[in-house]
Amino acid sequence: MMIDFQILATEVGAIARAAGAAILEIYADESNFGIEHKADNSPLTRADQAANAVIMAGLTKLDFQAPIVSEENKEVPYQERKDFDYFWLVDPLDGTKEFIKRNGEFTVNIALVKDGSVVFGVVYVPVTGELFWAAKGHGAFEAKAAGPERIEAANFTMKDAGLKVVASRSHLNEGTQAFIDGLVDPVLVSKGSSLKLLLVASGAAHLYPRLAPTMEWDTAAAQVIVEEAGGKVLQAATKEPVVYNKENLLNPHFIVYGQLRD
Repeated sequence: MMIDFQILATEVGAIARAAGAAILEIYADESNFGIEHKADNSPLTRADQAANAVIMAGLTKLDFQAPIVSEENKEVPYQERKDFDYFWLVDPLDGTKEFIKRNGEFTVNIALVKDGSVVFGVVYVPVTGELFWAAKGHGAFEAKAAGPERIEAANFTMKDAGLKVVASRSHLNEGTQAFIDGLVDPVLVSKGSSLKLLLVASGAAHLYPRLAPTMEWDTAAAQVIVEEAGGKVLQAATKEPVVYNKENLLNPHFIVYGQLRD
């Protein structure tokens, strides 16, 4: 199947922007976030559900049709998922905790997965209006008024001094601390949601060690953006790329690299 990713980027970008608008409408009304907690105690707001409704409606109207797996939909059993050719993998509001804190560091993530890897992804930042997208083999871009602008990850070696590392300043776990301790005068950069991967994709940071749990929908859209910007998202244990549509949708621990030279 030939997909025109340029057209898809325009269409899915518009869906992500519409979802972002739905999120911002609720974001403006702090007294009415409608915060609930899911079974795993992670927060859910009216904004997660509103964005999900917009994305579901938008994707089902596209000429290109594929099943949808979303964080906010009922879980699709693996028996059914394993036979999917293409499917959409969606996090309607990534960074719900950041949304609740009102620090602006949340995103809309829409990815297209085929055979375990992401072939297309859109990440939209509602508060800033920034929109990033990438398609496998086509490059990574930020949508600008004048047209798409290519983004590139920074070029570096692990021995360089002053590497910018995306990590939480407040709670570094042992594995992350050990990783950072192996670097020369690293500079810590803190960000929420999939913006962490975008910092590496755009060259604003060099490394992002994620030695803590994430789900597939948290990383899919941003992973293809990192890869097409020249970087890598590798499993910490095996150094193989992070893969998708596993039986368990929990990601392994991983490290995001910009353009690493030996």
